[in-house]
Amino acid sequence: MAEFGSGGGTGGGGLPSSPGPVQGKVAFKAGDGEGGGGGGGGGGGGSGGGRCRFDSAGSRVSNGDCALAGAGEEPGSAPPASPESSSKEKGFSTSQQREGKPGIPRRSSIIKDGTKQKRERKKTVSFSSMPTEKKISGASDCINAMVEGSELKKIRSNSRVYHRYFLLDADMQSLRWEPSKKDSEKAKIDIKSIKEVRTGKNTDIFRSNGIYDQISEDCAFSIIYGENYESLDLVANSADIANIWVTGLRYLISYGKHTLDMIESTQDNMRTSWLSQMFSESDVENLGHIPLCNAVQFIKDLNPGLKNNKIELKFKELHRSKEKTGTEVTKEEFIEVFHELCTRPEIYFLLVQFSSNKEFLDTKDLMMFLEAEQGMAHVTEEISLEIIQKYEPAKEGQEKGCLSIDGFTNYLTSPDCHIFDPEHKKVCQDMKQPLSHYFINSSHNTYLIEDQFRGPSDITGYIRALKMGCRSVELDVWDGPDNEPVIYTGHTMTSQIVFRSVIDIINKYAFIASEYPLILCLENHCSIKQQKVMVQHMKKILGDKLHTQSPNTEESYLPSPESLKGKILIKAKKLSSNCSGLEGDVTDEDEGAEMSQRVGKEAVEQQNLMTGKRFQLCKELSELVSICKSVQFKEFQVSFQLQKYWEVCSFNEVLASKYANENPGDFVNYNKRFLARVFPSPMRIDSSNMNPQDFWKCGCQIVAMNFQTPGLMMDLNIGWFRQNGNCGYVLRPAIMREEVSFFSANTKDTVPGVSPQLLHIKIISGQNFPKPKGSGAKGDVVDPYVYVEIHGIPADCAEQRTKTMHQNGDNPIFDESFEFQINLPELAMVRFVVLDDDYIGDEFIGQYTIPFECLQTGYRHIPLQSLTGEMLTHASLFVHVAITNRRGGGKPHKRGLSVRKGKKSREYASMRTLWIKTIDEVFKNALQPIRDATDLRENMQMIQTIRTLVENTDSLYEKIVQCQKAAMEFHEKLHSIGAREGLKERKLQKSVESFTWNITILKGQADLLKYAKNEAQENLKQIHYAAVSCGLNKPGTEHAEISKPRRSLEVIPEKAGDENGE
Repeated sequence: MAEFGSGGGTGGGGLPSSPGPVQGKVAFKAGDGEGGGGGGGGGGGGSGGGRCRFDSAGSRVSNGDCALAGAGEEPGSAPPASPESSSKEKGFSTSQQREGKPGIPRRSSIIKDGTKQKRERKKTVSFSSMPTEKKISGASDCINAMVEGSELKKIRSNSRVYHRYFLLDADMQSLRWEPSKKDSEKAKIDIKSIKEVRTGKNTDIFRSNGIYDQISEDCAFSIIYGENYESLDLVANSADIANIWVTGLRYLISYGKHTLDMIESTQDNMRTSWLSQMFSESDVENLGHIPLCNAVQFIKDLNPGLKNNKIELKFKELHRSKEKTGTEVTKEEFIEVFHELCTRPEIYFLLVQFSSNKEFLDTKDLMMFLEAEQGMAHVTEEISLEIIQKYEPAKEGQEKGCLSIDGFTNYLTSPDCHIFDPEHKKVCQDMKQPLSHYFINSSHNTYLIEDQFRGPSDITGYIRALKMGCRSVELDVWDGPDNEPVIYTGHTMTSQIVFRSVIDIINKYAFIASEYPLILCLENHCSIKQQKVMVQHMKKILGDKLHTQSPNTEESYLPSPESLKGKILIKAKKLSSNCSGLEGDVTDEDEGAEMSQRVGKEAVEQQNLMTGKRFQLCKELSELVSICKSVQFKEFQVSFQLQKYWEVCSFNEVLASKYANENPGDFVNYNKRFLARVFPSPMRIDSSNMNPQDFWKCGCQIVAMNFQTPGLMMDLNIGWFRQNGNCGYVLRPAIMREEVSFFSANTKDTVPGVSPQLLHIKIISGQNFPKPKGSGAKGDVVDPYVYVEIHGIPADCAEQRTKTMHQNGDNPIFDESFEFQINLPELAMVRFVVLDDDYIGDEFIGQYTIPFECLQTGYRHIPLQSLTGEMLTHASLFVHVAITNRRGGGKPHKRGLSVRKGKKSREYASMRTLWIKTIDEVFKNALQPIRDATDLRENMQMIQTIRTLVENTDSLYEKIVQCQKAAMEFHEKLHSIGAREGLKERKLQKSVESFTWNITILKGQADLLKYAKNEAQENLKQIHYAAVSCGLNKPGTEHAEISKPRRSLEVIPEKAGDENGE
């Protein structure tokens, strides 16, 4: 059963129709939320209006469960969601026509009789959701839609809102609205008087309105007209409708009564001639028509994402409308169907936004798009021409340097516009840091391909993990028959594989996906006899790949991945250095044995039970262990004093979670120097996965995952390790590596020394969503919606969802915007999930997970992956990404970090008091430079302030660095100085913590200032290049510094007049 669309929200609708419930994870099901308002939150539960059915003729008919507001509603207030307004959020009504035409009621801004209103306007058709839709594929469609008319909300001062029906006169000379208390000849605006059509909420009326935050930026636009530059401020029920009016009006302003002639001529000159040529090549016998099957395949070849049955149905509908018999397709029919099926309205509206009201982009238009939206620096006409030559299908366009809608679509869907930054597809991080400074892609029970209780063991588990870039695999080794060790999970019924065959596979695949070191986590349960067999196999098969060099006792940190390229490290138990015999006993490290312990025991108790058990270890095997010696963890203070840098501790996830919650700061500091391995609780007999982010935020390097179990947790793991060429190593954030730095894993606020980023994501549309696997109840019908999830430290974790688009998996238009504050960008990930809204249970369609640092700003396509990680053919999301304080990505809708704030509302970094006078004086000297540096960064708006920043950065930077150096001189003797000042135990510990906090602030502020200078210099370059490309520079200054801005370029004033009689 089809549903009407959600009520307007901050993302895709206009004004909210009624206060909606707080958005939750679970979508509304049958009987839950029907007939209610869905507004307010950018989606809510998935149904904002009532349910509806289709009658025998295929028209959408209300079933009567959507009541409108009763009498007594205040003038200007927004009425509750009605079936009409809800359905029109997806498109314009083709049944609504101007007064005087048959069957059109006169509208009122105060609806008093909901039953009558519903009865008169019960049939509506959406241009973006119905099977027989008429999509917007050009400016002429926009003009026609405006002649038909749309209901828009007119915004006036003092939060007044009027519901009006706007339409363009058939002669295209005037814009009218009804009803109005004015004379009909006065309730209009002459097209000739319009000075500008301004998108968004960018007039005084909008900005001073009490409901500013409730109006979607994408649905708002203003018409500036008349000699006094009055503004008519309007809000559409959807971004699509706003785009139709903005595009149509801009064409009319530019071309007047000749608009349609101009549109036809430009279409004929490029797209139509290209399609005609393609058709002629297919019509080899020059008959003037081709068989239906050939036409279907032809369009399929040009747009592989389309389904054959949809193309064939469109041709048959066209023939039926013309009462034509036969299956032959003419050139005109072919072109019409291609226009209908292969034009994406959202891309067309984007094209005309940059094309200066043309149906194509020239090289200068494309340059502007690449620089302003896609964040490309130093764009030239040559670069634009290269893109046109590569993606424009029409030869005429290639020759003239023009990018048509088809070429623009090809470009936006190409790898060049992928959301993933190609710089991260290769190793791009510093690989010369100590091993403990990296997150390491790690597998748990690698040999299993199903659950860990009864599941089979197979060497394919190692092949899969190693091909995916895994750099830490597990071998659980036990005595086997015929003196051959075997691998399986002890104390379970899993099957066994021979140890030798596993070593063979590891030798073959160890360095196929990555050249950086591979860690073999060896859990040894073998007798001395079979341990010697293990040694023989590893030495013979792995040979020189084994790293057996003893650690340098004079060093303090592990060697780097760069220095260990091509090496295999054995992580296992090792005999003490004073053991003189050929064997000795060590403590057992049997992870699987915990399975036999009672579930109710505390994790610490369970782990301590293992410490008493010991077994014999042969010296030959012990000598294969070099810099990854397995030891038992006791407590943090003991480790800080006694643990060697080459010793590695393993933590059960329950124990690790306990430390992460109770000792987050200590856990982070511990992991700066030592490797920590976290493995899933053996009670996860289904091989489910823990959340790796829970331990990455503490700095744990080796978080072992069950690679055989797909789902959210593996999506996070796979997505995370993409960011460094999928080499299996990701450099941890600086704040988690530096010896003196303050970071708490459970912070729910901003991170000291790190500037938060605002992430703006607009979910525009989806393409070719497949039916969820295993779902058969709804046939081929898909009702998709999108979740955007942020994963990271607790302060960053968030999620938002779009409304549900009913019965549209081919090209659903969402047009919803979300904003997230990211406090620690280096540890954040963004996950896009597409689900099918179903009564029984929402089903998974596809997902894509990407580290925040890998996002490309601008208009991007996101390829979707299946539950098991395979790419879904032709399935994607189309989004816009903007990040404040980053070059490119367009202008974010809301105030961001780069927007100047008044000094009173500005937040300055705070320093903590140590209660040690000499050190507090040093930190006090840094307060003023930090304030000055913050003011410089926040004021970076105009060219003059950017220059001021560039000129003054070095001196401020030097002052902050000098304060940091002066404070660091006290670091090593901090405890003794504090003791002399009378600080003891808790107070002394607090003082040390405050010291690391202040050092972190100083270093962070210095880094931010340095980054701001680089950004300012890049901005000045871009301004200069833009001036040169637009011809705004003075003669002879092509290679000079940017000149002062020209005062002759005046901004159109924003004066808004009120309307009498409203």
